[in-house]
Amino acid sequence: MTIDSEKKIMDTADISRTLKRVAYEIIDKNQGSDNLAIVGLQTRGVHLAKRIASNIDSIEKVTIPVGILDVTMYRDDFRIALKQPRVQVTSIPFEVEGMTVLLVDDVLYTGRTIRSALDAIMSFGRPGRVWLAVLIDRGHRELPLMADFTGKKIKTAPGEEIRVRMVEEDGKDEVTLVKLAQRGDD
Repeated sequence: MTIDSEKKIMDTADISRTLKRVAYEIIDKNQGSDNLAIVGLQTRGVHLAKRIASNIDSIEKVTIPVGILDVTMYRDDFRIALKQPRVQVTSIPFEVEGMTVLLVDDVLYTGRTIRSALDAIMSFGRPGRVWLAVLIDRGHRELPLMADFTGKKIKTAPGEEIRVRMVEEDGKDEVTLVKLAQRGDD
């Protein structure tokens, strides 16, 4: 499928402002930064996690541990949809046992990636609790999961996608709503 149209939803300033707000919400809900660790889901969730941690660090004057999680091998569809799965780095440089672990991802859609992340994080120990922060919630859940912290909710229609670009991966920060041309529309 090809792109029919692309509309910018968030720019650099919007993303920065949103991540600062989310950092304050996390601190408020956690009643500070004690016992908090952040784990970003590969790929863009990692960059978002580092930015949220940096915001919390500057607000609370502490260093929040940040981990990286690849859920590829935990996905329920990796044998079906991913003929050659691209496994990336997982690095959890702290004990999760008893911690409040904040999972961070760019877009929450069906919930299947988050279900995989929950399975994956439990393989490292038993957190005291697990929260979820996402930059964009686009709806259309297939599993009963929701984010504890959401940057922005954008309801999408069939044939639409949310694309998150981050300077660390894509050379710029932006969120766009993409309408895909259906076959025969090209």
